[in-house]
Amino acid sequence: MDFSLPEEYVELKKMVRRFTENEIMPLENKVIEREASRGFKDDPVLLPEEEAVLKQKTKDLGLWGIEVPEEFGGQGLGALAKIVVLEELKRSIVPFTLPPDAPNLNFLQECCNKEQYEKYLLPYAKGDISSCLAMTEPNAGSDAAAIQTKAEFKNGKWVINGTKMFISFAPKVDFFIVTTVTDREKGKKGGFTAFLLDKGTPGLRVAKNVNTIGEMLAYEIVLEDVTVGPEQVLGEVGNAFIPLQNRFGVRRLEIAAWCCGFSDRLIKMMIDQANIRKTFGKPLADRQSVQWWIADSTMELHACRLMLYHAAWKVDQGIKDVRMEAAMLKVYATEMLTKIADRAIQVHGGYGLSKEMPIEFIYRLARITRIIEGPSEIHRWVIAREGLKNEKPYNTFGINF
Repeated sequence: MDFSLPEEYVELKKMVRRFTENEIMPLENKVIEREASRGFKDDPVLLPEEEAVLKQKTKDLGLWGIEVPEEFGGQGLGALAKIVVLEELKRSIVPFTLPPDAPNLNFLQECCNKEQYEKYLLPYAKGDISSCLAMTEPNAGSDAAAIQTKAEFKNGKWVINGTKMFISFAPKVDFFIVTTVTDREKGKKGGFTAFLLDKGTPGLRVAKNVNTIGEMLAYEIVLEDVTVGPEQVLGEVGNAFIPLQNRFGVRRLEIAAWCCGFSDRLIKMMIDQANIRKTFGKPLADRQSVQWWIADSTMELHACRLMLYHAAWKVDQGIKDVRMEAAMLKVYATEMLTKIADRAIQVHGGYGLSKEMPIEFIYRLARITRIIEGPSEIHRWVIAREGLKNEKPYNTFGINF
């Protein structure tokens, strides 16, 4: 067994760390100030012109389209390379994401037909257009099968009605991937259909922004008699549920990478503070409680990183079903970050609570990660259900006993 990263990934990781520290982290004070001052407005904390500069620099460095297949104009380096890059980018609180957003790319790759390939997939893979997933509803979050937005086929057209909630990036995207019910009786086994809806489609409107914790911007979308042709169906009618679950798996691995990046930085900050700060004549580094916080955080990050790299490696081996790995990572990584952020605040005392440092910002981001893409309780249920159904625990290496 070889647990080492390929040398090219090691160099990639070092390059992205330098890029993050030199180009992204200097924007953090502005991000903190904008997030604190915008109130109930939806002003971006990273300005479009700042984002454009970062995107161009990532192009110049060859970071664009890390996991995008070569036939779509990307580098085709795979999931592990993307995870390595994301982990380093998320050592910073600046909400910069390398386009294209991988989960939606995965969804499109799996489901686009020839015409959609040209209109949506190729320009999306190149970063020329953007998208968002519109699935969550006022009464349907973790339970995707409970969505109420309905699509009915009438006179050769699909008519869509419903409301979507907590949709990220809604005002700035070029098209939406909208999940609907097309056959309530069949449910997730043949009754859910996804549609590609362009910005400006009659009947589709962004109703309002929904203010949430941290810098995340979310919106309510209303669909009133949105009428489109069969060519806007993404994939097969009724069969959107499995591709949707696969899409969630990709995002959950990414969230774990975010958590590893944030945790790595917080541990470094704790170590620095413990060596610098003195109380009652001795450095914090001499206090057993502080030593244990650093030790526990280090062990947890090490375990999470191994889980994450293993899951990404499986994806690169062509294994599509990583639902168990994604569920375990979603729970472990997000709860790990919550604990490490809490310890970092404790080590820094009042400064940990202040907006002069990024710790409290990360602390709030950690709380978001335990909700988005399914809360811990749902994933624990999924993990336990699989074990109970198979009458044996998860088998890391697939050994038949």
